[in-house]
Amino acid sequence: MSIVKEFKEFAVKGDALDMAVGIVIGAAFGKIVTSLVNDVIMPPIGLLLGGVDFKNLVVTLKAATVDQPAVNLRYGQFLNSVIDFLIVAFSIFIAVKGINSLKKKQG
Repeated sequence: MSIVKEFKEFAVKGDALDMAVGIVIGAAFGKIVTSLVNDVIMPPIGLLLGGVDFKNLVVTLKAATVDQPAVNLRYGQFLNSVIDFLIVAFSIFIAVKGINSLKKKQG
């Protein structure tokens, strides 16, 4: 069997196509969740904490000099990423739980 024929069989299998669709939808969903966190969730939280913009929360490890930029620990952006992850993980958990319950009802 030629490599081209093997690849063609692999590419048109349902599993490979389902995986490709899942990856594309997952990437788009990730962008939506990032926007949700950065543009909807974090601004009110920052407002409640006295007008804090989480993207700008940093600890300067080394101040900037004339020829070198500052070295910053950007923990605000890290917090945004953690919240992104938790929302995506919870969404996937709910989706898998729903699919599993549908499979149980069918079987």
